[in-house]
Amino acid sequence: MPAEPTLDDRAAAVPAEAVAPLIRGVAVVRQLTDAGGVLSLSGLERATGLARSTVDRITGTLARMGYVRLDGRDAVLTPRIMELGNAYLAALRLPSVLDARADALADELDESVSLAVPDRDGIRFIHQATRRRAMSLSFRIGDLLPAERTAPGPLFATEWTEPDWARWRERRTADPEDREFPAVPPRSSSSPGPDFERAAARARQDGWALDDQLIEPGLVAVSVPVRDPRTGTIACVASVVSHTSRHTAAELRSTLLPRLRAAVGAMEDDLRALPRTESAAAPSGLATWTGASKQELGREFVESLARGLTVLTAFGEGRAELTLTEVAQATGLPRATARRALITYEHLGLVAPSGDRRFTLTPRVLSLGFPPLSRTTLADLALPHLTALTARIHESASLAILVGDDIQYTARVATSRVMSVNIAVGTRFPAYATALGRVLLADADPARLRQALGGLRPLTPRTLTDPAALTAALETVRAQGYALVDEELEAGLRSIAVPVHDRTGRVVAALNTATHVARRSVEEYVRDILPELSTTASAIEGDVRVAGRFTGLPTS
Repeated sequence: MPAEPTLDDRAAAVPAEAVAPLIRGVAVVRQLTDAGGVLSLSGLERATGLARSTVDRITGTLARMGYVRLDGRDAVLTPRIMELGNAYLAALRLPSVLDARADALADELDESVSLAVPDRDGIRFIHQATRRRAMSLSFRIGDLLPAERTAPGPLFATEWTEPDWARWRERRTADPEDREFPAVPPRSSSSPGPDFERAAARARQDGWALDDQLIEPGLVAVSVPVRDPRTGTIACVASVVSHTSRHTAAELRSTLLPRLRAAVGAMEDDLRALPRTESAAAPSGLATWTGASKQELGREFVESLARGLTVLTAFGEGRAELTLTEVAQATGLPRATARRALITYEHLGLVAPSGDRRFTLTPRVLSLGFPPLSRTTLADLALPHLTALTARIHESASLAILVGDDIQYTARVATSRVMSVNIAVGTRFPAYATALGRVLLADADPARLRQALGGLRPLTPRTLTDPAALTAALETVRAQGYALVDEELEAGLRSIAVPVHDRTGRVVAALNTATHVARRSVEEYVRDILPELSTTASAIEGDVRVAGRFTGLPTS
């Protein structure tokens, strides 16, 4: 059965000038998002009600854009699609200004802290500082929750107009089980639900709100609004989330609420001190590449979908509100094409007019692939690239991080050979005797480097154990951008490694391949394998830049 249209979709007829392929493409992305980022092509066909040939063309176009990876019969969202949500978060500015305060409060309280914004009659998360526990919060950046089952909801509802309340009542009647909110467990249709209007009135009076197990048993939260100092309206809501095994709802109010209020006061001071955004230099020609792809792929490439998605990336920091002319200039699209894309997005609730003939992105843009990828680890992100590398060079490939004085493997793809390097994820080796370790030590701070050089011992007759010689070797690694280690960890084992950098240029991991010395000479190894490693590292870094912009990107 095709997916039921959402309440908002039912409420508005499709405008005559809307771009049908763009609507269909957004539907496919949303289904992939709701499915956790992976869905078979036949599953997409059933979920969207589209013809299989249409699904194939849409997913092929998304793959050409780098937003989807086609893995056998499955379509898999890739980190690149997070650039759509990044455009909204950058334009909003709140995460980059307030996330440090939220993270510090989470560390202070040892509880999860979130920031949320209103999305019609729901709330959508824009930042999560989650504690790692056996029983921890599973909400992600971009998840949408029904307002009446959350602590932030009553606070946002204090600013609702009567049409907003009417839309909420209509949605509650049409969807009593909250099936349109896949991030929360369905509500029993026999449950009367909370008295939300009374909760909103109380939130207006108290200036804070409480969630006492409205989403599921055991989950409690307390919320305080962060107000825009220029307008006095709610910019976002900060929440502390806990479990009844640690805090009752009453304890949240008495113990954690005062500290949350203090943190919110500091957040509002940060907003007050924030300079007004100056218009950033506009990008240009974002969509000009689509013409060449259309010529190459013909009808299998849905150019109107690719062009339309590119419109969203025209927005960003310093470009929160754009006119039609500015969108057309940024994308390189004709004004008529850009106008139809904006009309389509306004219909879908992804773009809203902001006055003075300007448009702005809405929080709903985060529904396009962001939630399932917002908790991607570096290892998850690297794995498809390692798989492709192994297929090209016919050698095993690995990713590792520095843990103390050791390297630890966090991702690995093995090759099929009679004799191969047998290493499992989680394996640790002394950093000084490995190519991976030398790449990581070459970027280490002096104190950590001195510690690593303090316990050198020979593992083979060729292991470097002289601190001065090893220091010189690390300087060479730093200068040439790679490390090659020959039979220092194990006789007969040769390895070459390159660094993987984060958005700031810091080395966060190393990528390598290892082989037996009989397979290639050192010169052949550097000539044939190093370029492939460097290309793969660059691809991983590209994903890191997108995926790590507004999310903490764990290295393991």
